[in-house]
Amino acid sequence: MIQLLLFRHAPTPWNAERRLQGRSDIPLSPEGAAQARAWRLPEDAAGWPCLSSPLLRARQTAEAMGLSPQVASAFVEMDWGGYEGRRLAELRQEFGPVLAAEEAEGLDFRPPGGESPRAVGERALAGLAALREDSIVVTHKGVLRPLFALATGWDMQAAPPIKIRDGCCHRFALDAGRLRLVEPNIPLQRCDPSAAAPATSAPPNTPAHSIQPTWSDKENLP
Repeated sequence: MIQLLLFRHAPTPWNAERRLQGRSDIPLSPEGAAQARAWRLPEDAAGWPCLSSPLLRARQTAEAMGLSPQVASAFVEMDWGGYEGRRLAELRQEFGPVLAAEEAEGLDFRPPGGESPRAVGERALAGLAALREDSIVVTHKGVLRPLFALATGWDMQAAPPIKIRDGCCHRFALDAGRLRLVEPNIPLQRCDPSAAAPATSAPPNTPAHSIQPTWSDKENLP
């Protein structure tokens, strides 16, 4: 069995604008870089190797934290195809019931010319299964969500059983190819509390009862 700590990159300008980033190689914002410099992983992960999505925002996050990331394409963000760069609210207004029907497909939702969460989860799990030691992975919300689904049985059609918080890492265990969620939403410790604003004021493991039941987290886009 190996232990894994996975977390999302720090914020970018497109996160602030609530745009679907997908494979667009958007760097961290100055505020995001400041957050990443202040983040620290749990002490028991000291010395673990670090893997990162090849996208700049993930690599910059790892490097700002003092990690030496090895790029792994298995953990790249979901391909949003024709929806990339758009705001979800605008897409819902433009496509209305058509997009609603697509969203209802959950794990099998696939944007035009893009990738489904199910496909993302399969490639990310294959990347994790290739690891031979406890590891850190810096990735994206669009990768974390299908991995949570694989580990918990969530079909991404209803609200997630646990809200996936930004500014937190998530501990998984992988045994014989089976992924298990051990502890979600472990706050990334801050070496300097004044370096950046807190990522969230809500308790880390608050159930997501109030979230609209769709595959997408409207509050925190990929």
